[in-house]
Amino acid sequence: MISIGMVNELAIMCQRLGVDVWEVIDAAASKPFGFMKFTPGPGLGGHCIPIDPLYLSWKMKSFHYNARFIELASEINTNMPRYVVSRILEAMNDRGKILKGSKVLVLGAAYKPDIDDVRESPALDVIGLLKQKGALVEYHDPYIPHIHHEHDGWQMNSVSDMMKSVKDADAVIIVTNHKDYDYEAIIKTAKFVFDSRNATGKLGKNHEKVERL
Repeated sequence: MISIGMVNELAIMCQRLGVDVWEVIDAAASKPFGFMKFTPGPGLGGHCIPIDPLYLSWKMKSFHYNARFIELASEINTNMPRYVVSRILEAMNDRGKILKGSKVLVLGAAYKPDIDDVRESPALDVIGLLKQKGALVEYHDPYIPHIHHEHDGWQMNSVSDMMKSVKDADAVIIVTNHKDYDYEAIIKTAKFVFDSRNATGKLGKNHEKVERL
């Protein structure tokens, strides 16, 4: 959790500095020893990493101790879906579009690639926040045919014709980097792509249609 929180904050700082965070990570990964690669994204998901460290933090409060690294990392990671949506809003404004009333397609609902698990998935928060902003949101996930968000009271079905939805959308948001997706075709067909996972890699770098986290 803490390492992911650090790299997520690094992404925010790099954006302010006008630096490509993915180039920074690649440069750091060239170190031949003592380096473990973590990458930023739209938030944390799953049943363990976002939750289990908070049990330790909660327990330490009974010993009058504040687990500051855990609390700060959780705060940063929890805020990433909101940060992603703010970046999408800004990017669309730069392209002369407003988010309210725009068609938005979210690609990927699972909390990590190539699985059928939505527990604590940041995609749910991204979808909910986009809907709050007035966007007309659809999603596609080859592993998740239906979402029922009990807490916020909404449900959605995965679109049946993904490439048609890509073509029709004002913005395509890559939240989960499934290997099944043809990112070259998606970039070619879409009007605008926000890539929160660097799923488009070199294809998306400096591409006029693509903005990366």
